[in-house]
Amino acid sequence: MRDDRAGAGATVPVAPGTLLVASPGLGDANFRRTVVYMIEHREQGSLGVVLNRPSEVEVRDVLPSWAPLSSRPQSVFVGGPVDGRTALCLATLRTGQTTNGLTGLVAVRAPVALVDLESDPAALAPRLRGLRVFAGYAGWEAGQLREEIDRGDWFVVPALPDDILTGRHSDLWGQVLRRQGAPLALLATFPAEVGLN
Repeated sequence: MRDDRAGAGATVPVAPGTLLVASPGLGDANFRRTVVYMIEHREQGSLGVVLNRPSEVEVRDVLPSWAPLSSRPQSVFVGGPVDGRTALCLATLRTGQTTNGLTGLVAVRAPVALVDLESDPAALAPRLRGLRVFAGYAGWEAGQLREEIDRGDWFVVPALPDDILTGRHSDLWGQVLRRQGAPLALLATFPAEVGLN
């Protein structure tokens, strides 16, 4: 059975639609100061995408039919170190819209859905506030994420739908920490380079 209890670094249990916020001490270059949106969390493992790492590649260059729906910046974001050739897409639905009966959308946590990039963008456009395309993802095997949280590598916090679409991705790490209140909010002031402080 999966352990969803809030551990040492969790304010909420890990679940689809929550955020993993890298602790200031997490030194792994793939995840330093990242915010990961959790798409799946099961006994077999977990999957999410990094929300604050835009690439130099534009959506219009790789998925031109989806570019008009893409939120600014209209870059493909680096979703994580696993399988960088795989494209995942998250969208936020407009108020009052659901994924019920819609082809091409799979609910993650309302109003956020996973988009099938093989579907027709024109059919989904009226229902979406915006979307973000990711190359690659972050993945954890069974028990691995719990170990990292208990070690203090990640803080588990609630997500807001706008976290996915924000154009202020460069400071998303600090924004998310600041809205948690003390003591997590204090970590938002932690210098990026301690030696330069």
